[in-house]
Amino acid sequence: MPAPLRLRLDGDALAQNWRTLDRMSGAAACGAAVKANGYGLGALEVARRLADAGCRDFFVSNWQEAAELAPLDLTVSVLHGVRDEDMPAAAAGFARPVLNTAVQVARWKAAGGGPCDVMVDTGMNRLGIAKDDVAAGLLDGLALETLMSHLACADEDSAMNARQRSAFATLAGTTSARRMSLANSAGITLDGFAFDLTRPGLAVYGGIPRAELTGAIQPVVTPEAQILQRRRVVAGESVGYNATWTASSDTEIAIINLGYADGYFRGFSDRGSALAGGKPVPVIGRVSMDLLAIDVTAVADIEEGAWIALDFALPDAAALSGMSQYELLTGMGARYSRSWS
Repeated sequence: MPAPLRLRLDGDALAQNWRTLDRMSGAAACGAAVKANGYGLGALEVARRLADAGCRDFFVSNWQEAAELAPLDLTVSVLHGVRDEDMPAAAAGFARPVLNTAVQVARWKAAGGGPCDVMVDTGMNRLGIAKDDVAAGLLDGLALETLMSHLACADEDSAMNARQRSAFATLAGTTSARRMSLANSAGITLDGFAFDLTRPGLAVYGGIPRAELTGAIQPVVTPEAQILQRRRVVAGESVGYNATWTASSDTEIAIINLGYADGYFRGFSDRGSALAGGKPVPVIGRVSMDLLAIDVTAVADIEEGAWIALDFALPDAAALSGMSQYELLTGMGARYSRSWS
């Protein structure tokens, strides 16, 4: 059935964002994180377009995500490593693990030790083996493609960035790894963090984690939904749950087929905006699970069934809603149809 809400996705902007990040990566290769279903946009379509743009390294979280990309025959790394349950998929060869623990390293060696990547913790204390494990020879004998680490504070001017870079740089030449990789989207803007391979995510999809990317990165996604009802609210009446908005004068409103179950969160209540008939209009009242209201008093000719585009430039939307740009992207629900241009 045709969906009453859709994501309008700009494939040219997606490809151009990756090319911009590739250029900013200098001599380093530029990959792309396509985990979380391509940050909510659809991993298969995202990866296909990025591969056409020249991307050769793709990163997902788990083997289920990797299996979904298998028909594209790409070079895919699985960031969460390999559990016992993952070994049949890993043996199929459509992706390689990013080993994160000594247990995973031992498991991989016991299975024959095919090509792999390894994550080293340099201070984030999330995933990764310890530097001391590298020095102790834990990785000896591995067919190691990429040694990587992950920046904790790259979107801030934090002293931790330099500490992590220095810690990672000391590992150069200590393993058989062909490449070293540290920088995410924000890390690409930092001088000397690219090493051999960068791994952008957010900025590929139109997010701006650091001011240096403003103007260089283009929006990719616009949520759109249909008007379910147009109605008049007389002065003094309220709209929505908990009556957070009251009409100061007679107001024409439109009820839109979109809500927080679709990733348009309650933080946009009385703060978000949309385009109706080419005119900016405010979101009024509280966003509910499946519906929201907009003030269309200034748009006389827009009626039931018309499509409304929500303003969703990621930095601005994050500031308005109190959600991170990552949450806004990956929170987009399954009810949208996804339409690429």
